[in-house]
Formats: sequence, structure tokens, C-alpha cells
Amino acid sequence: MKKFLLGTVGLIAIGMSAPAFAADFAPQGYSKAPVFVAPVYDWSGAYIGVNGGWGSAHDCWDFTTPGGAFIAAEGCHNGSGAVAGGQLGYRWQSSAMVFGIEAQGDWADLKGSNVSLAFPAFTNKSGINAFGLFTGQIGYAWDNVLLYGKGGAAITNNTASVFSNTPVAFAGGTGDQTRWGGVIGAGLDYGFATNWSLGVEYDHLFMGTRSATFTDPTGAFFGTDNIRQDVDLITVHVNYRWGGPAIAKY
Repeated sequence: MKKFLLGTVGLIAIGMSAPAFAADFAPQGYSKAPVFVAPVYDWSGAYIGVNGGWGSAHDCWDFTTPGGAFIAAEGCHNGSGAVAGGQLGYRWQSSAMVFGIEAQGDWADLKGSNVSLAFPAFTNKSGINAFGLFTGQIGYAWDNVLLYGKGGAAITNNTASVFSNTPVAFAGGTGDQTRWGGVIGAGLDYGFATNWSLGVEYDHLFMGTRSATFTDPTGAFFGTDNIRQDVDLITVHVNYRWGGPAIAKY
């Protein structure tokens, strides 16, 4: 009986000391690993840049009366060459959508010619010396990659002239002419640094038909043509943007 009582007392003592022993160990805390948020490129802000590339102008001539009545088709030719210039614009971004406006001006050297179908003794020559684009943009951004479309007004500075073939000599010209039309295009930009982007762009200019009056070397009237013009451009551009660095969006 004595041994039984001593065993019971021992068990009670061990049970009473167990909570105190457990209390000697601090509770193990749990901390969640921080979530990494990748930075998102922000296309908002004003930008300025340079561009260069290649262009092709397609011109079709129709000989007319001074009043504009059609007489005979003289044929078409393409004038291709280099273009180079700059652009200035502003973009603002809402979620993945990007909207913008831009003005672009370029020097050009697009020259072409063809022997007149109506008057084989003469060659018709066309040239574009410069052009300007005034456009709105809408695009979609995947972080630092932007795909966009554009459209608006276009202006070209043109010359047109006629040369005799035998002997080769200037017969008549228009001097510089300004022509207004429309433009649509598309481009892809890549933001390779916080405020820098590199892109490629295609544009088609719809310049319509315009009457051109030619004068000979003495200034006397030589002839009148209606000239239809379309232009295709492929340019590479580099832009510098200011208005905020790349930011993290949550």
C-alpha cells in the first residue's frame, strides 16, 4: 500500500511539472515570403526622337486641258530613295492601352520617271523633297513592348518636270508644290531603357490627285497634267521620353 501511494504521488508531480517545462520553449512563428512584383514599363509622357529609312512614291500622270478635262494617260512611275528626320509627340497609358499624338517631319529623296505613253518624245519626272505627318495613335502595351496604329494628315513637298528625249533637255516644270493628304500606319516600339525606345514603323500616304501646270524655260505655258500620288514609308526610329521612369504596379 505504501508503494502504491508513493507511485501515485510521483505521477501527480510529473504531470504538474509538464506545463512548466513546455513553457520554457518560445512559440515558433511563421512568416510568409514577400511577393516579388515585376516593374511595368510606363509609356506615358512626352518624347522626341530621330528616324530614318526608305520610301517609295507612286505617281500617275494624265494629260489634260488647262481646265482639267482628260485628254490622254501618260503612264506611272515609282520614285524611291532615302528619308530621314525627327518626331515629337506625347503618349498617355491607361492599363495596357496607350494613346498618343505625334508630329513628324522628314527630308526625302524620292525620285522616279517614265517615258510618256501619250508623247514618247518626252520623259516625265517626279520627286518628293520632304514630307510631314500629323497623327493620332492608339496601341496596346505588353510591359516594355508597344504595338500601335496611327492615322491623320500628311503633307508632301513635290516637284514635277518634263524632259525631251532627243536631245535630253529640260522642257517644262512646276517648281515646288505642296500637297495635302491622309496617312495610316502601324508600328512596334521596344523600351530598351527607362526613358529610351527603339521601333520600326510602316506608313502609307494617300495624297490624291492634283492638277500641275508646267511652264517652259522662258516661263511660257507648256502643259497641264493631273498627277495622282501614293507614298509608302518604312522607318526605324529612336525616341527619348521624359515624364517618369518605369514604375511598379500592384
